[in-house]
Amino acid sequence: MTGEAILTSDNRYTSFIYGGRNIRFMTSPRLEHYVSVKRWDNGYMVVVAKYEGSDEEEEYIDLVPILKNLYIDPDEFLKSVKKVRISYE
Repeated sequence: MTGEAILTSDNRYTSFIYGGRNIRFMTSPRLEHYVSVKRWDNGYMVVVAKYEGSDEEEEYIDLVPILKNLYIDPDEFLKSVKKVRISYE
């Protein structure tokens, strides 16, 4: 693993992709796309998002409760993530 995770969105879902896993969770239907990751802190992200009908704004994503709900150990899964980048490829 490279230590780099991918954050992307498609329709009403956000995907956090790392280590061969695609962690998907629902997001606002108004989300057009993520613009940038301002901060990554072991499962907590501050991102800039573009929503339909509004300017870009800061959004906060906490992966820890999402991972716990999926019975994934957050400490184990996130320990080698060093960076998160946006990708719409």
